[in-house]
Amino acid sequence: MIYRISETTSTNDDARSASYRHGDILWAERQTAGRGQRGHRWTSGEGMNLTFSLVWEPRFLAVQDQFSLLQAAALGLTDAFAGLGVDCRIKWTNDIYVADRKLVGILIEHTLSGARLARSVVGIGINVNQVDFDPSLPNPTSLAWETGREFDRGAVLERVACALNERYRQLEQGETDRLRADYRHRIYRLDKPQRFRVPATGEEFTGVIRDVAPSGELIVEHPDGRRIGYLFRQIEFIVGER
Repeated sequence: MIYRISETTSTNDDARSASYRHGDILWAERQTAGRGQRGHRWTSGEGMNLTFSLVWEPRFLAVQDQFSLLQAAALGLTDAFAGLGVDCRIKWTNDIYVADRKLVGILIEHTLSGARLARSVVGIGINVNQVDFDPSLPNPTSLAWETGREFDRGAVLERVACALNERYRQLEQGETDRLRADYRHRIYRLDKPQRFRVPATGEEFTGVIRDVAPSGELIVEHPDGRRIGYLFRQIEFIVGER
């Protein structure tokens, strides 16, 4: 069920409530404390975009396999946008890009039960009809920007929900090889030279993305031929900088 509210602090926080069950979506018109990855705030033009949280209860999934849940979410989104005529790529770990511009941000927060996942809240922000953005945002885009037309946000959300549910079904039925192959096919900048920064040291280098490991590490080939796996926060993309 889709629950629509006018304002909240964060849909991810609200969706932790036991009153929301598997498959429920909480869509807020405005979030006063929306969160993005790396502790960033998520900002959105009011009345123009989609900010919502989806509740999944993947009790069949071991904690060490949680990256496959993110794969399912990212693939569901790219499936939905392809149906709208927008070709997207998945920028590791969990942004959706059109060319070099960000269309979607994803933030997944888990609750555990022993060695398994109990509840996952998938927070998603989609730029739908916004075409004027805060200049401090480095590289935003939207469905409207990419297609030249406006969208019914409710219809977009329905399409996205269906696509997410289908990818979740694949995960639940153990089709992890298919999910991994599809995810790899849609990786942003796969097999192309890409500038990276190591936050811990400030080092910058050009490498080539060769794969993403089942556990979520980004496999980058360095100029000397070494292939190194990086975890989230160990490496970041340099996009749009001169």
